[in-house]
Amino acid sequence: MMNASKYQRQYYMPPQRCMKWAEKEYVDKAPIWCSVDLRDGNQALVIPMSLEQKIEFFKLLVDIGFKEIEVGFPAASETEYTFLRTLIEQNLIPDDVTIQVLTQAREHIIRKTFEAVKGAPKAIVHVYNSTSVAQREQVFKKSKEEILKIAVDGAALLKKLASETEGNFQFEYSPESFTGTEPEYALEVCNAVLDVWQPTPDNKCIINLPVTVQHSMPHVYASQIEYMCENMKYRENVIVSLHPHNDRGCGVADSEMGLLAGADRIEGTLFGNGERTGNVDIVTLGMNMYSQGVDPKLDFSDMPHICEVYESCTGMKVDERSPYSGALVFAAFSGSHQDAIAKGMHWIEEKDPNHWTVPYLPIDPTDVGRNYDADVIRINSQSGKGGVGYILETKYGLNLPAKMREAMGYTAKAVSDHLHKELLPEEIFDLFKKTFENVVEPYSINEVHFQQKDGITTQVTSTFRGKTITTEATGNGRLNAVSNALKKAYELKYDLVTYQEHALEQSSSSKAIAYVGIRKPDGTLSWGAGVDPDIIRASIDALVTAINNR
Repeated sequence: MMNASKYQRQYYMPPQRCMKWAEKEYVDKAPIWCSVDLRDGNQALVIPMSLEQKIEFFKLLVDIGFKEIEVGFPAASETEYTFLRTLIEQNLIPDDVTIQVLTQAREHIIRKTFEAVKGAPKAIVHVYNSTSVAQREQVFKKSKEEILKIAVDGAALLKKLASETEGNFQFEYSPESFTGTEPEYALEVCNAVLDVWQPTPDNKCIINLPVTVQHSMPHVYASQIEYMCENMKYRENVIVSLHPHNDRGCGVADSEMGLLAGADRIEGTLFGNGERTGNVDIVTLGMNMYSQGVDPKLDFSDMPHICEVYESCTGMKVDERSPYSGALVFAAFSGSHQDAIAKGMHWIEEKDPNHWTVPYLPIDPTDVGRNYDADVIRINSQSGKGGVGYILETKYGLNLPAKMREAMGYTAKAVSDHLHKELLPEEIFDLFKKTFENVVEPYSINEVHFQQKDGITTQVTSTFRGKTITTEATGNGRLNAVSNALKKAYELKYDLVTYQEHALEQSSSSKAIAYVGIRKPDGTLSWGAGVDPDIIRASIDALVTAINNR
């Protein structure tokens, strides 16, 4: 048995009620984004990226639109140091991009960091030390005063070395393990750091409040952030940043609620790669904003390419169900879902093409480089008439009657169920042709002649099981006359109940397709389709197929 009593809550609520964030409906503007893929994400990989992979990934982040990119912990290893120097010395950093480097609040590490970042066009130097109760008591065995002094001394050294080093520097401080720290004490430490840096409108600094480990529900974090934002010194000159991890699976929720609570900036990774369960997934976070009509200021319009580079560089996989980016996130296999999507697509085209409201699809898949045929309507044994009909209509121009769509849906389901596989669009089209188009066994028509007499009179030469006969009959139209001739010749019993036709191509040599449905004595329907440049011949072929499918 599991023993829940061994655990207790490790978070701390603010000393005052902080719930103003709950009055807001949604995040109404993009935050400042900082990718930490090349540092936090990279250190979590089984095999960290090579120099070449880091450069490729850096270029991807620039292309997506990140203006702040944490490139490493240059004092931690020679690889990290070399990557940073390569970016600077080979002029790989665009003018509008600021790199960020991480350092512990320890003198020799801070000095090594400034050596590494020398000459960078613009750089954020991010210093941190842990402040949580657990870290103070178990790891450092230091008092609150001693921990505060580490932060203040680190901040002072940053300010000193920045004045002595070539470059353009901005400062960032993180009380690591913020979520396990008493909010009043976290505020005290951050304000002490700010007193050292003395930020101004022209020289703002960043206070980063990380969810180093997720201990609480997201609303608790939002209250902690609101408390910090309302009580922080120099607030108008401070960029409040969030760095959520995902231990409880709430990284995105923490970020969204933290932004509602007053934060200005997000540090995270593409697809949530990072230590343990990962960092906040910036793709999901940004696309959530996009789906609410808010421009995230990041370009995810070629999601397949982003996934490809990410997987190549990191050795990680984008899960098939990862929001917005996974291979199956837009796929509808369920028949009812497919039917609703198909109808929604038609509604959008007819009524309001500028606003997306299609059922089951929170965004238009084409916005992220996906397509409807391959990614949305997917056919297997769970699918139905809507999906099959949509594929035949949009990909092959076949607008089947409603009841025929149902019959084709059952046909596709049966084949998929038997084969235990998904059916591709071309397989569905081939199945339609094999089952419903121009089927000539056991009945076939060899020759037809018409006369305008007693309505329409026809002579039909037909074959059944090797025997050919000619039959004459009349009707109120050509198809009706042919139908009556076949009934007369073979004593067939059925009612002609559905006839529909349309062109397949828009040209002088276009073919037409006709659909015919007949009702058998037991009340069930049988379907056929015929394709021919002559619509009369197409309709006759459709009738014969429907009879053969009885």
